Amino acid sequence: MNIELLAVAELAARDAGQIILAALNQPRRPDYKGQTDLVTKTDRECEDLIIKHINSEFPGHSILAEESGAQDTKSDYQWVIDPLDGTTNFVHGYPSFGVSIACLRSGIPEVAVILELPVNRLFTTVKSQGAFVDGHKIKVSNTETLNESLLVTGFGYDHGNKWEANMKLFKHFTDKSQGVRRLGAAAIDLCHVACGFVDGFWEFDLKPWDMAAGILMVSEAGGKVSQLNGINIDIYQDHILATNGNIHEIMLKHTKPVLELLL
Repeated sequence: MNIELLAVAELAARDAGQIILAALNQPRRPDYKGQTDLVTKTDRECEDLIIKHINSEFPGHSILAEESGAQDTKSDYQWVIDPLDGTTNFVHGYPSFGVSIACLRSGIPEVAVILELPVNRLFTTVKSQGAFVDGHKIKVSNTETLNESLLVTGFGYDHGNKWEANMKLFKHFTDKSQGVRRLGAAAIDLCHVACGFVDGFWEFDLKPWDMAAGILMVSEAGGKVSQLNGINIDIYQDHILATNGNIHEIMLKHTKPVLELLL
């Protein structure tokens, strides 16, 4: 069953990727979901296409997608879709965005596909079978200490208490590591942890579709994922810490106190 799920996810991601890449050469006129939260015609076209692929092969499955919301069929299987993660980057032509598709069974990610664009790099994973990029197995980095690490984070559109807290963590981890990057697409950030480009990632104000596929990708690549307070990851909580495992506990020592102040 998981192989069939993976085949559909791969095809849907590839087809959506073609729409996105074609749109890069066209004028991109965003709408606004919030003051700075963008959505484009391309987001909606890709989401419709992905859902069409899923419904064609698995019409009884539930779906949770960023733009159209939830279609709850009471199935054990639920697809969680971000048709264009990093929309703001896409609109501006900044090269860090992609397609994220996960299939969960009873709330647990079973299959995940993330297409990193515009490089057209396909990350895939099936539970208990490892993680791959373009068919080659990947694993997290071997970095052992925080001061040797390169980290990545992101910031939400709501510039409230969590944004302020993350600014403090950004400054703190910049002092404690070899640097902190902010690329603007959580699914891609998680893939970069999975393949060892970076050693750790944290963020507040995320949605299920930002995390669902990347959680499985990092775990299957040998990394560790939790909430920022160390509790088991839950895609319906809005914060995450994903690392190569070696630096997880030391990062938690810094993130736990900050999170406790917000709760």
